[in-house]
Amino acid sequence: MPILELSQEQVHEMSLKQKDEWWLKNIFRGDMPQLNLRSALTGMILGGILSLTNLYIGIKTGWTLGVGISSVVVSFGFFNILARLKIGKEMSILENNAMQSIATSAGYMTAPLMASIPAYMMVTGEVIPMWQTFWWIVVLAILGVLFAFPLKKRFINDEQLPFPEGYAAGIVLDSLHNEHGKEGMFKAKLLIFAAGLSALIEVMRSQAVMTILHLKSLTLPGFWDDLIYGWVTPKILNSPLKNLTIQLDSSIVMMGTGGLMSMKTAMSILLGGFINYFICAPLLIDYGIIPEAKFKAIAMWSLWGGAAIMTTSSLYSFFSKPQIIIEALTRPFKKRGASEKDVLEKIELPLWISFVGIPLVGAVAVYMGHAWFGIHYWLGLIAIPLVFLFTLIAVTATGLTAITPGGALGKLTQITYSVLAPGNVTTNLMTAGITSEVSLNASNLLMDIKPAYMLGGKPRHQALGHVLGVVAGALVAVPVFYSIFGGDVSMFTSDKMPLPGAAIWKGVAEALTKGLGSLHISAQIAAGVGAVLGIVIEVLNKRSKGKFPLSGVGLGLGMVLRFSDSLSMCLGTLFFWLARKQFKNKESFGFRAFVDNQETFAAGIIAGGSIVGIILILIENALG
Repeated sequence: MPILELSQEQVHEMSLKQKDEWWLKNIFRGDMPQLNLRSALTGMILGGILSLTNLYIGIKTGWTLGVGISSVVVSFGFFNILARLKIGKEMSILENNAMQSIATSAGYMTAPLMASIPAYMMVTGEVIPMWQTFWWIVVLAILGVLFAFPLKKRFINDEQLPFPEGYAAGIVLDSLHNEHGKEGMFKAKLLIFAAGLSALIEVMRSQAVMTILHLKSLTLPGFWDDLIYGWVTPKILNSPLKNLTIQLDSSIVMMGTGGLMSMKTAMSILLGGFINYFICAPLLIDYGIIPEAKFKAIAMWSLWGGAAIMTTSSLYSFFSKPQIIIEALTRPFKKRGASEKDVLEKIELPLWISFVGIPLVGAVAVYMGHAWFGIHYWLGLIAIPLVFLFTLIAVTATGLTAITPGGALGKLTQITYSVLAPGNVTTNLMTAGITSEVSLNASNLLMDIKPAYMLGGKPRHQALGHVLGVVAGALVAVPVFYSIFGGDVSMFTSDKMPLPGAAIWKGVAEALTKGLGSLHISAQIAAGVGAVLGIVIEVLNKRSKGKFPLSGVGLGLGMVLRFSDSLSMCLGTLFFWLARKQFKNKESFGFRAFVDNQETFAAGIIAGGSIVGIILILIENALG
């Protein structure tokens, strides 16, 4: 059935009570199963498993990806098959939505594991106990839930902000559960095929596993160019290309990641990688400024230019849209008309939970920050009102554009604490982790509530589901993360665990607290040029209304990623771009698979390869 919505005129003219009454009468499905035992268990299991995809991609690129669509398609297909076999029944649309909320929160809660947490360990040289990391992430994520619900009534019920990704999820859910699920089953089969192909490739790349399976002769090389090194070793100046990470990866996981990018972003990443690895790194290695031709040594130099581009680019882009900040700060205080009884009082999450929970959970976070990370109580207390301010801004930006400016807000916190606690790198990192993680969780929860609002779900169930997802993700992702690096902090920023996001957080914190004077003059120049370049690119983007062919964040990211990852992502973007050019017939398999279901196919590649990739790392670690 088509999704009913208010027109823009109705949104502006109707009072909040009228909108709530209309929703209650026309949209709400109070008698339909939503958050129950099977949707909760399915969401926690899928969310825990799919959180590994974010962990894997985050370790490689520093990015987090949504796992909502993947979980929706998998659960739909699984219960549809059970129903056909007469051993179960199909999941209702609201059960699937509740499940998606749980799985999504499990995926996003991994963010600190690729940013503030490893950055803190790199700075101190000490391993944070796993139990502390678990509870730190869980508490911050729950704080995000508590901050989100007082904003839900205003941003979703009253203002009806689009939350584009959430809106898209609502459309996908509606299409899956209509037309007898034909399109949904096609999506499920496509995702399973893509995941299986990517997983098979990862297994065939593992020499240890293929040896155990007595299939060593079928082992794929880690990089396709390994096949030529028996005859020749190509170099730039005196540096072998493979040492510069200029290689073609045999894995297709990063190609799947590229399938979720725009051509502009992908080409910017590739250009940043080309400048760094084909020009800057070989020259600086030849001059002895970079000590050796290895990724870690190169990254320790290039992160300054790359981080500078990303920081100034994201901050300028953020502040160049002051209307978002103004709207965020003024919306909660705009008059709604006469105060009247809330018709959704028994459906919405009671506001007293947030009003009581925020001070209590906030106090727990402040205490943890002091006891575990040495953050003075008063500095921790200042972080809580900053969280409120940044959450308002983040939710407004997410609601209007689907982009949560977590990176920019984290940098603003780092700048703030470089003044409040000069020279204190650890406080700089962990306070930024508080604001970034809480605002990210609040924004993503409201993104999840949007499809529930469109489909008639219960907000209380969404809140509880988000908390269940946080716990599920932490129970899986945290132990796996610790198993990968095995308590050896030197693994961070290595070829095995590049962690470019953590390297950037660490670099920015050190630069703000120690000053750029401690860097080699070439790194200082790179940082200065990068800072200016980031602003110039965003100015040109703004003046051209987004038509300028470069992305500042993409260009900077390309300088801190391995070139092999940048190349793979670009090839993935190019593959789907060519598919859109080639397949025009909407009934053809090519169009249905690679154009109409591009996100599903790409998500399958990422999920299959990432999960198996994590498992293989653990197996190889166990085998020594």
